[in-house]
Amino acid sequence: MLSAALFTPRAFADSLTDINALVRAGQFGEAITKVDSALLQTPRDKQLRFLKGVILTEQNKPAEAIAVFTKLTEDFPELPEPYNNLAVLFAASGQYDKARASLEMAIRTNPTYSTAHENLGDVYAKLASQAYDKALQLDSANTTAKTKLTMIRTLVGNNTGGTNPKTGAPAPVATAPTKPAPEAAKAPPPVATATAKPAPEAAKAPPPVVVARIEPKPATKVEAKPEPKADAPGVPVAKVEPKAKPEPKPVAKAPAINSDQEDITNVITSWAKAWAAEDVTAYLGYYANDFQPANGMSRKAWVDQRHARIKGNDNITIKIGTPKVTINGNTATARFQQEYDSKQVHSNAPKTMVMTRQGNKWLIQQERTGS
Repeated sequence: MLSAALFTPRAFADSLTDINALVRAGQFGEAITKVDSALLQTPRDKQLRFLKGVILTEQNKPAEAIAVFTKLTEDFPELPEPYNNLAVLFAASGQYDKARASLEMAIRTNPTYSTAHENLGDVYAKLASQAYDKALQLDSANTTAKTKLTMIRTLVGNNTGGTNPKTGAPAPVATAPTKPAPEAAKAPPPVATATAKPAPEAAKAPPPVVVARIEPKPATKVEAKPEPKADAPGVPVAKVEPKAKPEPKPVAKAPAINSDQEDITNVITSWAKAWAAEDVTAYLGYYANDFQPANGMSRKAWVDQRHARIKGNDNITIKIGTPKVTINGNTATARFQQEYDSKQVHSNAPKTMVMTRQGNKWLIQQERTGS
C-alpha cells in the first residue's frame, strides 16, 4: 500500500479529474500519458486502468484496449463494466459471438445492469440478421425469412446513437466526478450497490465508471441465390409443385424462472437496499417474527445491535451475487456472495439465509455469514 506522502487521496482525485477533462476535450495523447504516470504509483487501480482502456479505444487501438479490459475482468471479475466495453470492441470488429459472451458475463455479474441487457438485445438482433441472410442464400423464396429480416433491419436502422468515427463503434464517454473523492486512492471499485437513496455525503463516493453502448450497424444486404442441386445422371426427377407455406407459428418461449425463486431474489435485493440506505425499519421488516439470531442472542439484543451498527454508519456499500435458491414447501435456502464496505469494515464472504413463507411473503428466519 502506498504511503500518503507518495500519493494522497486528494492528489489521486485531482489526477482523475484532470484525466477525465482531457478525455472530454479529446486530448487523448496527454490523457494516456497522465494515466500511465498515475499507474506507476497505483498499478492495480481499477478506475485508472478502465480509463486507459477507454482512451485506447478512442485512439483506435482496439487490440490494446481489449488487452486492458480483459486483464480487468481477470483481476476484478466482480466488475460488470469491463465486460460491457469488451463487447463494444468485439461488436465493432464483427465478433458478435464474443460480444454476446462478454455481455452475458456482465449480466451474470450484475443482473440489474440495464446497459448490458440493451446491448445484448442489439447483438442478438445482429446475429438474427446474419442467420436470416443465410436462410435467404439457401432459399430465396423463403418469404418468412424475408419478412423477419426486414423487421430486424428496420429495428436496427431505427437505433440512433453516438459512434466513434474511427472505429464505427459507439463512443465511450469519460465521466468526471463532480467533486474529488477524499479516499479515492484506496476506494473499492465502483460496484453494483444496493442503495435506495444517495449517500449523505456525495463527495465521498468514488468517481463514476465509464460504460459504453453497442449500436449494431445495419446488416449488409446479401443477394439471395438458390443453391443449384445436382440430379443423379439417368434418374428421372419428379417435379413437385410448391405448396403455399402455412403461417409461421409462434416460437415457444423458455419457461420463466420459478416465481418463488424470483420473489426470494427480490426480497434479498430489497433487504440489501434497505441496509445500504440505513433504513433500519425497512431492513428489520424483512425478518420473520420468529427469526433466530446467531450465537443464542435474544431478538431484542439483536435488534438493538442492528440499530447501533446501521444507523449513522455513512457510506455503507452492499453488493450481493445472484442467489442460488432451493425451495422445500414453505421453507427456502438462499446462498450468495456478500461484499460489505463501510468506513471501518470491509468483508467479502458467502452468506446463507433460511427463509419462510408467511402468508404471501418470504421472510428471513435464519442467516449466517461464512462457509
